[in-house]
Amino acid sequence: MHDSPPTETDAQRTTTNDTADQPASDADRTAIVVAREAGEQPDTTEIERLAGAAGYEVVDALTQRRAEDGQYNVGRGKAETLARRVVETGADAALFDLELTPGQYSSLTALLPDGTGVLDRHRLVLDIFEAGAGDEASRLQLELARLRYELPRIRETEERTHMQRAAETGSRVVDTEKRIRTVENRLDELSDHASERRAERRDQGFDLVAIAGYTNAGKSTLLHRLADELSIDGMAPEHPDLDGEAEVEDRLFKTLDTTTRRAEIEGRRVLLTDTVGLVDGIPHDLVASFSATLDAVADSDLALLIADASDPVSELREKLRVSLAELDDPRGELLIVLNKADLVDGDALDERRTAAESVAGDRADAVLAVSALAGDGVGRLRDAVAAALPSETVEFALPNIGETQSFLAWAHEHGRANAEYEGDRVRVTFVGRPAVVDRARSQAASIRES
Repeated sequence: MHDSPPTETDAQRTTTNDTADQPASDADRTAIVVAREAGEQPDTTEIERLAGAAGYEVVDALTQRRAEDGQYNVGRGKAETLARRVVETGADAALFDLELTPGQYSSLTALLPDGTGVLDRHRLVLDIFEAGAGDEASRLQLELARLRYELPRIRETEERTHMQRAAETGSRVVDTEKRIRTVENRLDELSDHASERRAERRDQGFDLVAIAGYTNAGKSTLLHRLADELSIDGMAPEHPDLDGEAEVEDRLFKTLDTTTRRAEIEGRRVLLTDTVGLVDGIPHDLVASFSATLDAVADSDLALLIADASDPVSELREKLRVSLAELDDPRGELLIVLNKADLVDGDALDERRTAAESVAGDRADAVLAVSALAGDGVGRLRDAVAAALPSETVEFALPNIGETQSFLAWAHEHGRANAEYEGDRVRVTFVGRPAVVDRARSQAASIRES
């Protein structure tokens, strides 16, 4: 038998606090986490970690093993218990480790004390990303994801409270739809600009390598290992492989901004781009809102999909399945990198390599095991990256004149060049991207003609 929940007036129940799902600005917010599973007892570890990343102190946790309730998601009795615990603890918000429907969100907002934030996993992830949004594309991607999330809830609110009585009152639904179109158009413009910038970098002789995967798989640690201007030295040996931007932080998310660093791999000039980390339970439509970020993967010459080799096999398979489903095929090859290989023994590592090959099928060109932190297997990874990048080799016999020396300087900047001098002639071997090789042929022809 459950106690009656705190009572509200009819007016309170029919007035939705527009900021109920917005987090407070201070850093000492408190929350109750709620988790429900139909088949097994829920584990609140992940939602508590998300809560911490969003700046909440978790003061209570409620779990329930049952099928979904249409009105509150959890059963009515559990929802009433939640309302009572919010009053007793003074919690600022209720955080649900699942996705609430607009109707469930509306019902919970009406049941809980006025002003209590109601955030499901989807919205909580958005709040975490918003705290680290940097450039314009990141901010717009997050705004678009938030607007798409809120639109059906705004519709539910207007229908429930009869706020839309006449045309002159205005409509939040219409305003939101207009803003969505505006943001989409601006993101298209930014995406075109980013695509042009990648094309320019290719013309300059750079190969584009994207690093993708789940958060905390060690993407940023690998970036430190491979990039020329970053160093793994000084990182504590016990420091776990963690995600972030150029930093390596114990945070689920750092930012949506992509971080690009230069590297020279087997003589190839490479730009490494560390993309946003995926996380368990992000809905597909939320990931789709990050298209400007994920374009860096789709438009790469090579993509490295990083996975945590220390994950249980079933979890590893699921993360790879989701990653491959969310990430568009790169224009070049795809390598799966099992990081943290030093944390599992040989047999376990073989089992995980087999699982990765099974999930990837023909989408991945190879599966490699490394420890980005310890450096194990990084040499083999460099070799694999160099072998997977697009290249073409051409030889020229040119006169030993000033124009040839200028050409050699250009060739060293845009690919790999080797020169052998034979009297008044220079034999040049050039290896580079196919498009750059075409430009080299054109320049060499001009030198010969002159």
